[in-house]
Order: sequence, then C-alpha cells, then structure tokens
Amino acid sequence: MKPVVRLMWDHWADETLPLPCYETGGAAGADLRVNFPPEVRDEGYELPPMERCIFPTGFRMEIPEGFEAQIRPRSGLSFKHGITLVNAPGTIDSDYRGPVGVLLVNLGAEPYRIRHGDRIAQMVVAPVVQAGFELVGSVSETDRGSGGFGSTGDS
Repeated sequence: MKPVVRLMWDHWADETLPLPCYETGGAAGADLRVNFPPEVRDEGYELPPMERCIFPTGFRMEIPEGFEAQIRPRSGLSFKHGITLVNAPGTIDSDYRGPVGVLLVNLGAEPYRIRHGDRIAQMVVAPVVQAGFELVGSVSETDRGSGGFGSTGDS
C-alpha cells in the first residue's frame, strides 16, 4: 500500500501551480516548484554565485509516521547551472508541520534567476527505521577496521 502524504496550501500560496507530482510512471522523486508570495511572483529571485536561499513551495504537509521526505537536487539544474541543495538530501520528518522550503545554493559562475512556478527540487518519500543505541566496551573487528575517508580506495 502506498503511503499518502497530505498537503495543505499556505494562505498566500498560488493554488494554480501543480502540487508535487511524478513526471513519469517510473520516477522516484516528485517535482517541487517554487511558489513565491504575491509581491515576488513577477520578478522571481536572482540567486548570485555562491549564495544560498530558502525558496518557498507554498504548502505544508503531513508525512505518515514511519516515513520521511528526502529533498534532492534536480540533476538538470545542477549540471547546467550549478544549482543544488546545500544539505542534499534534506530530510523532512513525519512530525514536522511547518512550511516546506527548499534550501538552494548557486555553485555556478553566473547568477541564476528562479521564476515563480519553476521546478527546483525533487521529493522522495522513503521509509524510516529508528535504531536503538547501546553503549558497549568494544565493537567487532572488520577487514576495513578504523580506516576513514578514502580508505576503501579511490574509485
């Protein structure tokens, strides 16, 4: 059975924009669109190189318990313009009920204009397992051992 994420528009949102949706039958992520407040809709927002900003989606959501929403970059924006997420992937917990925003950063060399209704990220709804934690005196040995970053090879 598919989990159902319940959505609610913010009072100022442009309700003519599509809600999160899957563009193809095999898509893992539902596209998210920027939904600017009325005073910003016409001009959008220019994101300068190396700057970051939270972009509103215009909605709040109720994620079923036992799931999370992962916010991920759109590969085309990342490749063509250097627009990505600062905290990729971002996690929205099932008990969060506030406005949903997307934290973008411009890693490109040129400013990039985000326009009202642009697809800016994708959302993957995924199951979550909460682990238990136990303090012990030692942990088991493995072939890798305590090798850190890069210890499994360059490729």
